[in-house]
Amino acid sequence: MPMTHERWQFLLNYPSNVFGESDEQLDTLMDRAVEAGLPSIAISSGAGQLLKLLASMTQGRLALEVGTLGGFSGIWIARGLPGEGRLVTIEYSDLHADFAQEEFENAGLADRVDIVRGAALDILPALVEELGPDSVDFVFIDAVKSEYTDYFDVVKPLVAPGGLVVADNVYGTGQGWIDEGFGTDDFNRHVAADNAFDATTLPVGGGLLVARKR
Repeated sequence: MPMTHERWQFLLNYPSNVFGESDEQLDTLMDRAVEAGLPSIAISSGAGQLLKLLASMTQGRLALEVGTLGGFSGIWIARGLPGEGRLVTIEYSDLHADFAQEEFENAGLADRVDIVRGAALDILPALVEELGPDSVDFVFIDAVKSEYTDYFDVVKPLVAPGGLVVADNVYGTGQGWIDEGFGTDDFNRHVAADNAFDATTLPVGGGLLVARKR
Protein backbone atom coordinates (compact mmCIF):
# COMPACT_ATOMS: atom_id res chain seq x y z
CA MET A 1 0.00 0.00 0.00
CA PRO A 2 1.27 3.50 -0.77
CA MET A 3 2.55 5.90 1.88
CA THR A 4 -0.10 8.58 2.28
CA HIS A 5 0.07 11.82 4.25
CA GLU A 6 -2.39 10.40 6.77
CA ARG A 7 -0.39 7.20 7.20
CA TRP A 8 2.85 9.17 7.64
CA GLN A 9 1.27 11.35 10.34
CA PHE A 10 -0.04 8.24 12.09
CA LEU A 11 3.43 6.69 12.06
CA LEU A 12 5.03 9.90 13.37
CA ASN A 13 2.59 9.93 16.28
CA TYR A 14 2.78 6.20 16.94
CA PRO A 15 5.92 6.20 19.16
CA SER A 16 4.45 8.93 21.36
CA ASN A 17 1.17 7.06 21.71
CA VAL A 18 2.75 3.71 22.52
CA PHE A 19 6.11 4.46 24.15
CA GLY A 20 5.87 8.10 25.21
CA GLU A 21 5.42 7.47 28.95
CA SER A 22 4.90 11.16 29.61
CA ASP A 23 3.32 12.48 32.80
CA GLU A 24 1.04 15.34 33.75
CA GLN A 25 3.86 17.85 34.00
CA LEU A 26 5.21 17.04 30.55
CA ASP A 27 1.74 16.75 29.05
CA THR A 28 0.88 20.28 30.19
CA LEU A 29 4.30 21.92 29.92
CA MET A 30 3.78 23.38 26.46
CA ASP A 31 0.46 24.95 27.46
CA ARG A 32 2.25 26.73 30.30
CA ALA A 33 5.13 27.66 28.00
CA VAL A 34 2.87 29.28 25.43
CA GLU A 35 0.99 31.13 28.17
CA ALA A 36 4.34 32.43 29.43
CA GLY A 37 5.25 33.72 25.96
CA LEU A 38 7.50 30.91 24.72
CA PRO A 39 7.16 29.58 21.16
CA SER A 40 4.93 26.55 20.66
CA ILE A 41 7.74 24.21 19.65
CA ALA A 42 9.15 21.15 21.38
CA ILE A 43 10.12 17.58 20.64
CA SER A 44 7.34 14.99 20.81
CA SER A 45 6.98 12.78 23.86
CA GLY A 46 8.07 9.87 21.63
CA ALA A 47 11.29 11.72 20.80
CA GLY A 48 11.66 12.53 24.49
CA GLN A 49 11.40 8.87 25.38
CA LEU A 50 14.11 8.13 22.80
CA LEU A 51 16.38 10.80 24.33
CA LYS A 52 15.84 9.28 27.77
CA LEU A 53 16.62 5.80 26.46
CA LEU A 54 19.74 6.92 24.59
CA ALA A 55 21.04 8.88 27.58
CA SER A 56 20.52 5.84 29.81
CA MET A 57 22.64 3.73 27.43
CA THR A 58 25.72 5.89 28.02
CA GLN A 59 27.83 6.15 31.18
CA GLY A 60 25.57 9.09 32.03
CA ARG A 61 28.06 11.07 34.11
CA LEU A 62 27.38 14.35 32.35
CA ALA A 63 25.00 15.42 29.59
CA LEU A 64 25.12 18.66 27.63
CA GLU A 65 22.17 20.30 25.89
CA VAL A 66 22.44 23.17 23.42
CA GLY A 67 19.06 24.93 23.48
CA THR A 68 16.99 24.62 26.67
CA LEU A 69 13.78 26.37 25.54
CA GLY A 70 11.12 25.36 28.11
CA GLY A 71 12.97 22.41 29.60
CA PHE A 72 10.89 19.69 27.93
CA SER A 73 13.78 17.80 26.34
CA GLY A 74 16.02 18.50 29.32
CA ILE A 75 13.60 16.76 31.67
CA TRP A 76 13.59 13.67 29.48
CA ILE A 77 17.41 13.63 29.26
CA ALA A 78 17.93 14.18 32.98
CA ARG A 79 15.51 11.36 33.77
CA GLY A 80 17.65 9.02 31.68
CA LEU A 81 20.82 9.74 33.66
CA PRO A 82 21.82 7.71 36.72
CA GLY A 83 21.36 9.23 40.16
CA GLU A 84 24.75 10.94 40.17
CA GLY A 85 24.52 12.14 36.56
CA ARG A 86 23.84 15.78 35.77
CA LEU A 87 22.81 17.93 32.82
CA VAL A 88 24.29 21.24 31.69
CA THR A 89 21.90 23.05 29.37
CA ILE A 90 22.61 26.28 27.46
CA GLU A 91 19.91 28.87 26.77
CA TYR A 92 20.21 32.31 25.16
CA SER A 93 16.86 33.73 26.31
CA ASP A 94 16.37 34.70 29.95
CA LEU A 95 12.62 34.24 29.52
CA HIS A 96 13.12 30.66 28.39
CA ALA A 97 15.73 29.95 31.05
CA ASP A 98 13.55 31.30 33.87
CA PHE A 99 10.61 29.18 32.72
CA ALA A 100 12.77 26.05 32.33
CA GLN A 101 14.29 26.52 35.77
CA GLU A 102 10.84 26.38 37.34
CA GLU A 103 9.97 23.27 35.33
CA PHE A 104 13.18 21.53 36.44
CA GLU A 105 12.34 22.40 40.04
CA ASN A 106 8.81 21.03 39.68
CA ALA A 107 10.25 17.84 38.19
CA GLY A 108 12.56 17.41 41.19
CA LEU A 109 15.62 17.83 38.98
CA ALA A 110 16.88 21.30 39.96
CA ASP A 111 19.89 19.88 41.85
CA ARG A 112 20.93 17.85 38.80
CA VAL A 113 20.46 20.47 36.06
CA ASP A 114 22.58 23.58 35.53
CA ILE A 115 21.27 26.23 33.13
CA VAL A 116 24.02 28.34 31.56
CA ARG A 117 22.71 31.55 30.02
CA GLY A 118 24.08 33.08 26.86
CA ALA A 119 24.88 32.36 23.21
CA ALA A 120 26.05 28.76 22.78
CA LEU A 121 29.04 29.62 20.59
CA ASP A 122 30.24 32.07 23.24
CA ILE A 123 29.75 29.61 26.10
CA LEU A 124 30.89 26.30 24.61
CA PRO A 125 34.63 27.09 24.26
CA ALA A 126 34.79 28.00 27.96
CA LEU A 127 32.94 24.79 28.85
CA VAL A 128 35.45 22.78 26.85
CA GLU A 129 38.24 24.37 28.88
CA GLU A 130 36.39 23.85 32.17
CA LEU A 131 35.17 20.28 31.69
CA GLY A 132 38.09 18.84 29.75
CA PRO A 133 38.32 16.08 27.13
CA ASP A 134 36.13 12.96 27.28
CA SER A 135 34.01 14.38 30.11
CA VAL A 136 30.56 14.35 28.45
CA ASP A 137 28.60 11.20 27.66
CA PHE A 138 25.54 12.66 25.96
CA VAL A 139 25.00 15.80 23.86
CA PHE A 140 21.67 17.06 22.54
CA ILE A 141 21.66 19.87 19.96
CA ASP A 142 18.44 21.77 19.31
CA ALA A 143 19.23 25.43 18.79
CA VAL A 144 20.15 27.63 15.79
CA LYS A 145 20.14 25.24 12.84
CA SER A 146 22.74 27.17 10.82
CA GLU A 147 25.18 26.78 13.75
CA TYR A 148 24.88 23.00 14.17
CA THR A 149 28.22 22.27 12.50
CA ASP A 150 29.96 24.81 14.72
CA TYR A 151 28.38 23.34 17.85
CA PHE A 152 29.48 19.86 16.82
CA ASP A 153 33.07 20.87 16.09
CA VAL A 154 33.40 22.66 19.43
CA VAL A 155 31.91 19.86 21.58
CA LYS A 156 33.72 16.97 19.86
CA PRO A 157 36.66 16.96 22.28
CA LEU A 158 34.25 16.81 25.23
CA VAL A 159 32.52 13.62 24.05
CA ALA A 160 33.85 10.47 25.69
CA PRO A 161 34.40 7.30 23.66
CA GLY A 162 31.03 5.59 23.41
CA GLY A 163 29.28 8.89 24.04
CA LEU A 164 26.42 10.11 21.89
CA VAL A 165 25.66 13.32 20.01
CA VAL A 166 21.99 13.73 19.08
CA ALA A 167 20.61 16.61 16.99
CA ASP A 168 17.00 17.54 16.31
CA ASN A 169 15.33 18.85 13.12
CA VAL A 170 17.96 17.46 10.78
CA TYR A 171 15.26 16.79 8.16
CA GLY A 172 13.62 20.18 8.58
CA THR A 173 11.06 22.20 10.51
CA GLY A 174 7.64 23.68 9.87
CA GLN A 175 9.40 26.28 7.72
CA GLY A 176 10.49 23.67 5.20
CA TRP A 177 12.23 20.35 4.65
CA ILE A 178 15.60 19.15 3.57
CA ASP A 179 14.62 18.55 -0.06
CA GLU A 180 13.48 22.19 -0.18
CA GLY A 181 16.79 23.58 1.04
CA PHE A 182 15.91 23.62 4.74
CA GLY A 183 17.05 21.18 7.40
CA THR A 184 20.73 20.66 8.11
CA ASP A 185 22.12 18.79 5.12
CA ASP A 186 25.61 20.30 5.43
CA PHE A 187 25.76 19.36 9.09
CA ASN A 188 24.50 15.82 8.44
CA ARG A 189 27.17 15.27 5.80
CA HIS A 190 29.82 16.83 8.01
CA VAL A 191 29.09 14.33 10.79
CA ALA A 192 28.86 11.45 8.31
CA ALA A 193 32.36 12.28 7.06
CA ASP A 194 33.87 12.42 10.54
CA ASN A 195 35.88 9.24 11.11
CA ALA A 196 35.63 9.63 14.88
CA PHE A 197 31.89 8.95 14.81
CA ASP A 198 29.39 6.37 13.57
CA ALA A 199 26.14 8.12 12.74
CA THR A 200 22.72 7.87 11.15
CA THR A 201 19.45 9.78 11.07
CA LEU A 202 16.00 8.67 12.21
CA PRO A 203 12.60 9.87 10.95
CA VAL A 204 11.46 11.02 14.40
CA GLY A 205 9.70 14.39 14.46
CA GLY A 206 11.73 16.72 12.25
CA GLY A 207 14.48 14.09 12.03
CA LEU A 208 17.05 13.09 14.65
CA LEU A 209 20.73 12.54 13.96
CA VAL A 210 22.39 10.08 16.33
CA ALA A 211 26.19 9.84 16.34
CA ARG A 212 28.33 7.62 18.57
CA LYS A 213 31.98 8.44 19.23
CA ARG A 214 34.22 5.49 18.46
